[in-house]
Amino acid sequence: MGKNVIRSKFACLLLAVLSATSCARAQWAPLATDNNAAARIAWWRDAKFGLFMHWGVYSIPGRGEWVQWDEQIPVDEYARLAGQFNPDKFDPDAWAALAKAAGMKYTVLTSRHHDGFALFDDPGSNFTAMKSAAHRDFVADYVKAVRKSGLHVGLYYSPLDWRYPGFFFPGIYRANAEEMRAQYHRQLNELASNYGKLDILWFDGGGGDWLGFGGVTSKGGWHARPKGERYTGSFSWQDDAAVDNLRKLQPSIVINDRTDAAADFRSREGDAALGNFENRYPWELCTTLTQGAWGYQPNAKIKSLESVVRLLVSAVGRDGNFLLNVGPRPDGQIDPAQAQRLREIGAWLDRYGESIYATRGGPYLPGDFGVSTYRDKTIYLHILSPSGPTLALPALPAMILSCSALTGGEAACTQSDTGVTVTLSGNPTVIDTIVVMTLASNAAEIGTIPTPLPQSQTSIKH
Repeated sequence: MGKNVIRSKFACLLLAVLSATSCARAQWAPLATDNNAAARIAWWRDAKFGLFMHWGVYSIPGRGEWVQWDEQIPVDEYARLAGQFNPDKFDPDAWAALAKAAGMKYTVLTSRHHDGFALFDDPGSNFTAMKSAAHRDFVADYVKAVRKSGLHVGLYYSPLDWRYPGFFFPGIYRANAEEMRAQYHRQLNELASNYGKLDILWFDGGGGDWLGFGGVTSKGGWHARPKGERYTGSFSWQDDAAVDNLRKLQPSIVINDRTDAAADFRSREGDAALGNFENRYPWELCTTLTQGAWGYQPNAKIKSLESVVRLLVSAVGRDGNFLLNVGPRPDGQIDPAQAQRLREIGAWLDRYGESIYATRGGPYLPGDFGVSTYRDKTIYLHILSPSGPTLALPALPAMILSCSALTGGEAACTQSDTGVTVTLSGNPTVIDTIVVMTLASNAAEIGTIPTPLPQSQTSIKH
């Protein structure tokens, strides 16, 4: 941990700047283009749905994972939470079983968030779960349980560490920033070396976009770094070296784009970031099961089954993945009400998962009716906003051999050179009316087909 402290006037300045600018800027790292890139990401693209878990000492106050920063809790005071961190109901097998029950194919656990507390053993740090009241390596137990369950194993890791003034001012506190960077490289190496095969490394808070925390600059007087402008000082995370070592130790691992190193997939964060259809590269929407923070908050409002299923379907229909977050309690247990909602999602996927897993988005682009997915010679129309018993779609350059309603009732398809008409009959009221069209040829050969957009979607950009 760094010994320097930010002088009060700089702390006040930083807070003033950050109140007027967003820190959560999009990362646009280059995408990996090596010969193994497509094969490496193939399983992930088929998996579609994963469980995100934000858990650490911030779960104890129960005011979200940003509680230290939001409430400006002094480092020494915040560190005392480790003395209370002894989750007696931590059961990683139960976590894995719940993820499977929810129909998820991979999981991602916060091995270390921005507060610097590591859920794994790092001899070089005094702020770890092994040196907490629990005296336990939670990452080791988690990885073992998830791997045993047959799910793919993912870890979240943040190079950012609020305990280091060098993150905020890497120029004047250069030695401190380099100490923080050394921790990042060391801990990433430990995660890649000590826990067997890892499938996902989900970075956050890294790269030049976040460095300086959205930044302050002294050019022409102290002011906020303009939104979208990267840090341009002399300090570097040396992400390429860190990620090159990670890939050497874990050749099949896939990583997101929140460092400056080549990434396998891009991240969209929050319900509002769903965005447009995108099939030029792999991407994932991550969001929370509850309203509010990603870390545990007691009595947090849980999103409805309908809203979560619609987000899942909408992401997959836009050719993306969906990573849904829960924040386990301080005792290690996932809130029972949230667990029940996850099981409800799994029950929906048990019935209709064929329209989600191992599909790709399209060929019909998202429109006022909903979205579409396809696999081989089958197209699934996900009618999220039915406007009546008849759905008119643009022409389909492939012969439709059969048409049915996966979600009950009947569906008939009439095809002509000018369009496709889907007529529904006796269909129950459901979250997503799914119509299955079987083609004479492979749907992947069709390409994308624009459909009318709802008014609320016409202004969304890539």
